[in-house]
Amino acid sequence: MNKKTLSTTAMALLLSAGLALPAAAQGTLTVSSPQDPGSWDPIDTFLVNWASVATNIYDGLTYRGPDMELVPALATGWEELDEGTRIRFTLREGVTFHNGEPFNAEAVKFTFDRLLGDEGAAGPQQSNYTSIDSVEIIDDYTVDFHLGAPDPVLLTKLAGYGAMIVPPQYASEVSEEEFNLNPVGTGPFSFVSYEPRIGINLEAFEDHWGGAPQLANLNYRFITEPSTAVAELQSGGVDLVIPPTIPIGMISTIEQDPRLSVVSTPGPTVYSLRFNTRDGITADERVRRALIMAVDRDTIVEAILGGEASVIASLQGELSFGFDPALEPLPYDPEAARALLAEAGVAPGSQVQIDIRGNDATFNEVVQAISAYLAQVGITASIQPYETNVLLNDIIPQGRTGAMFQQSWGGWTFDYDNTAYSMYHSGEKWNPYDSDPELDALLESQRPMTDRDAREEVLHEIARYTAERALEMPIYNLNAIYAVSDRVQNFVPAPDSRLRLTDVTVE
Repeated sequence: MNKKTLSTTAMALLLSAGLALPAAAQGTLTVSSPQDPGSWDPIDTFLVNWASVATNIYDGLTYRGPDMELVPALATGWEELDEGTRIRFTLREGVTFHNGEPFNAEAVKFTFDRLLGDEGAAGPQQSNYTSIDSVEIIDDYTVDFHLGAPDPVLLTKLAGYGAMIVPPQYASEVSEEEFNLNPVGTGPFSFVSYEPRIGINLEAFEDHWGGAPQLANLNYRFITEPSTAVAELQSGGVDLVIPPTIPIGMISTIEQDPRLSVVSTPGPTVYSLRFNTRDGITADERVRRALIMAVDRDTIVEAILGGEASVIASLQGELSFGFDPALEPLPYDPEAARALLAEAGVAPGSQVQIDIRGNDATFNEVVQAISAYLAQVGITASIQPYETNVLLNDIIPQGRTGAMFQQSWGGWTFDYDNTAYSMYHSGEKWNPYDSDPELDALLESQRPMTDRDAREEVLHEIARYTAERALEMPIYNLNAIYAVSDRVQNFVPAPDSRLRLTDVTVE
């Protein structure tokens, strides 16, 4: 595509300075999204496809664009007080919600009282913000966040999901169902209509504090079947197909059409097979290392994933804060794997069960290849598919997995703490088997740190420690894959699929 892009950095400078973006133009962009979130209330969802839409409807106190830089949004600045237990935010003046309500300190306090109260408790977002004890209004455009616990990722969390600011009067007066179906925010596009399982339509909010969008209309269609989404792209029914719709196997079909392009960028999602470290042969670290070394992950990435991924050494990709480029994956070495298995007393023909999500066709293919590699070192692997909700909410948390189990993790904060604490700290939902006081201490030590470099070094140490213990088989970090019509100009792919489409135009 011929892109005439206003860079994200330039946009951020304009926004932080309170200057308007270029004037609005005409045109409608139609986007294919694979999932209808079912509610547009920020406290109701953790779905990436909610954020793909709602990032255009709502604003947070902070904003993080495709360049991964955190910049001011509804807050023009902030400072840490009382040794990091209080954060003071200075709010942007002159901002209005789509319904005309003013944005001010009252709106911020209302949003977080609601999120941290009974309404928020009924949804999945509250747990991400429990470090906030209370929000105090200092004046109309100043608020203090009082923290009960350190959270090094809080400022990033304020850029998305549950922290999106809502209008107090509207949210108080309408029913919960009406707010779910008729969202109101301060974002660059305002709500027009929503038809469940069909789509949602937005229009430019000319009075947005950052300037009017280039597009007049932004429409989303919910198309779950990848082949249907691609057919609609080819026919002009949609202009943009967003992750995670496009299967690897359909990339060549799209690229063969001169009117279409595939655009990809490293995403947040990492794939691994975690080990049952409590029971059976995988309780032995030597066995775990052997199973990792038995698998040629480079070949899997190239042959099965078409190069749209990168092999990882820990449960994070290169965009993650805490990523250590010096940490290399264990090499593919079947001879060394056989030696380790023999040293551990594992007899040829020993069996392991691998639990996976039954609806993940691509990963199923990856696991079939892993099973074949394990067979070459004398391990017989059986593959047990589960319905996703059963695996995630019963089998894993209850510690009822086989020797290995699929763990796909897409922490949108791109901070290793968001992954590592959940995966490795004793007692966490995603850590049913392991309890390591030394690792717990490392995880806890970095959370209060305000020195970014010092915290990054501890995160590096955590990654090295978990790799040495071989707590999982890290496999790959998958790209976020978009398919785009050549009608679309100025499109910049977001690694986390949270697309703010203010600069996009259509020809």
